[in-house]
Amino acid sequence: MPAAPLHIDTPLYRTAAGYSASDRPLWLKLDALQPAGSFKLRGVGRLCQHEVENGAREIFCASGGNAGIAAAHAGRVLGVPVTIVVPETTSEEVQRSIEATGAAVVVYGSVFDEANAHAIKLADARKAAYVHPFDHPLLWEGHGTLIDEVVAKGADFDCVVASVGGGGLLAGIVAGLGRNGLSHVPVIAVETEGAASFHASIAAGERITLPAITSIASSLGARQVAQHVFDLPKHHPIESVTVTDAEAVAACLKFADTYRILVEPACGAALAVADAHPGILERFSNPLIEVCGGIGVSVEKLTMWKERLL
Repeated sequence: MPAAPLHIDTPLYRTAAGYSASDRPLWLKLDALQPAGSFKLRGVGRLCQHEVENGAREIFCASGGNAGIAAAHAGRVLGVPVTIVVPETTSEEVQRSIEATGAAVVVYGSVFDEANAHAIKLADARKAAYVHPFDHPLLWEGHGTLIDEVVAKGADFDCVVASVGGGGLLAGIVAGLGRNGLSHVPVIAVETEGAASFHASIAAGERITLPAITSIASSLGARQVAQHVFDLPKHHPIESVTVTDAEAVAACLKFADTYRILVEPACGAALAVADAHPGILERFSNPLIEVCGGIGVSVEKLTMWKERLL
């Protein structure tokens, strides 16, 4: 009998057609309401469970935020210590949130790549489990459960809109569509300008490493997507689009006003498509938007971003 998942079956909301410039009713999958604050718990929780079931007594993970919170939450539930290695760019607020969830925090490196290499080194030295934040098949399997839940609710949808960082969510959605016989349903993959490594890679025909992340949507800040994610458009209909930071923040504010839920600009990117690129969604009757959530947001931050960008 498999262990119960650590994530919850999140609500599915339906907007009125007039909610956005697309003039389409939108399905909203509210993973902002996961216990760890984002969709990350689906995959990270699944991978942490797998490691513990196979004897792990300690877990290391590199993350600038949401995956770290998810791993910390998983470790607390599973009863194993967790250490999150964060790059120097991670705010003290996020570090405190990770610690408050029950994990130790190690600050190392100026970018995620350096923090990740250090997390692997520490895990090897302690013979502990290492959990990647976006590049592992079990992560994708876990993230795909959001599609399982939408299908189980009987919702009719004909495209999925989701934000892309390292690409774990995108890979999970494609996996979830496939196992539900929906491989024909396209995915609109959204990034903010300044964090658009997937978009740049698709345009170039090869995996591109961004020189830097300049978007405020730091949760989308993977300078290079996983190889598996880069290869996905060869096997599944995926359309890559970008939005500005201002459009992402405007979408966060509108969503907060309407549903009284705060989400990061990284999540606002997906929500922004219906207003920033209405022509894309006008091709569909029932778009599904993954409201992926994120811990790096507050009323104060949204106000600051609004004053700076809008």
